[in-house]
Amino acid sequence: MKKIAVVGPIPKDHIITHSGQFIQKWGCVTHPVVALSVMAGNEIEVIPVSHVRAVDEESVKGVFSGYKGINLNHITSKNDQGDIISLRFVDVNNRLERQTGFMDPILPQDIEPVVDADVFVFIPISDYEISLETLKFIKDRNKNAVIIFDAHGPTTACLSNGERKLKFWIDRDQWLPYIDVLKMNQEEAQATWFRKEYESQQIEQEISQEEMLNFASHCLEYGVKCLAITMDARGCMLYYKDKQKLCVNMVPAVKVNNVVDTTGCGDSFAGGVGFGLLQNPTDYIRAVQYGNTLGALRAQGKTFEVFKPISEINKIISETYAH
Repeated sequence: MKKIAVVGPIPKDHIITHSGQFIQKWGCVTHPVVALSVMAGNEIEVIPVSHVRAVDEESVKGVFSGYKGINLNHITSKNDQGDIISLRFVDVNNRLERQTGFMDPILPQDIEPVVDADVFVFIPISDYEISLETLKFIKDRNKNAVIIFDAHGPTTACLSNGERKLKFWIDRDQWLPYIDVLKMNQEEAQATWFRKEYESQQIEQEISQEEMLNFASHCLEYGVKCLAITMDARGCMLYYKDKQKLCVNMVPAVKVNNVVDTTGCGDSFAGGVGFGLLQNPTDYIRAVQYGNTLGALRAQGKTFEVFKPISEINKIISETYAH
């Protein structure tokens, strides 16, 4: 049976949506893990790897009760640390964040029992949560593993007053050789493809299409196989090589008529990409179609009832991308 490990925090999220609704739930890793279970049932083994507070461990594991194919042995509370996050959305896509609890980092010893997984989906939300040594460990022990890595972690700093702020990913090039698929949004791309020096008025400039292409070329040169930059409702820009030729594709978004809550959309997207690459490790377009579909479903409700079995997922993909 194929295995997919989903690695990152399971924060206790306190959310005020763009429409003023209050939601409290367990976030991040929970979204793709449940989505993958609903999609595939017992056909694959889904392994969440996370650290939580001791007081929360039973409750967190209870979230996955009744879902098939999930191995809960690697949600642990040894150091009694876990993320606590407050999110206030100012519009559909943008939010103010504060963090008051902090998961201890995922280290090689946390990964060693599951190092034989076929795909690893890393979805850190802060810059300390995944160690570079962890990625190196996987590449050393399992050369065939596909590593998907979300840049949300290394581009997010947690300040001493609890504020969470976008930051430059200064040591980016040390990480790139150990990442197969690098996933991020436009703001994170801007913070990852930084200049060596700035004038103060330049820092807020949005990354251009030309710079995105330059950034992609840099990533691929350093060993990344695919760069995926999500573009909100437009879809996802995809950069990869096919027989040494640089390929650039815009994979359009799956249409969402009523956006309820976008928390976890990026995490669900990453899980969908992981599922696609579990089927075919080089079909990046199909993988992002799965990612777009899970991200779109996540936005349409407050609970995990938004997720669908594989037959319905494939139908959505066919209806969206058949032309």
